[in-house]
Amino acid sequence: MYTGSCLCGEVRVEVSGSITSIIRCHCSLCRKNSGTAFATNGFVNTDDFTITKGKALLSEFSFKPGRTRYFCKWCGSPVYSSNNDDKSRIRIRLGIFDSDITEQVLSHNFVTSKANWEKLETSLPCYEKHEPGR
Repeated sequence: MYTGSCLCGEVRVEVSGSITSIIRCHCSLCRKNSGTAFATNGFVNTDDFTITKGKALLSEFSFKPGRTRYFCKWCGSPVYSSNNDDKSRIRIRLGIFDSDITEQVLSHNFVTSKANWEKLETSLPCYEKHEPGR
């Protein structure tokens, strides 16, 4: 079981299953959404994800049709995102978790889109787009 919360603590979540396909995305959209050089994202099964506090405090934003990002309307922390093409799982930013996770980052994605000020030093695989098989 993983637990997490937004910056102000008014939204809390639990994940009862595993976190899969954890990657560091360097695309411009993830950089803008996170305010950092990359976002570390993973997937969880929708059935394993529960908002335990503050569901009414979630605001949403759709940059692309069928894809919605949910964030705390008080502190702005990204909580999760959904994709209408795959309702079986959600994407979650790993920074929201308060508990340690056991799964590991698999790769760096969209590295050709990385910020020009970022120096990428890693032993993880790097891909120009999504990792193979996705």
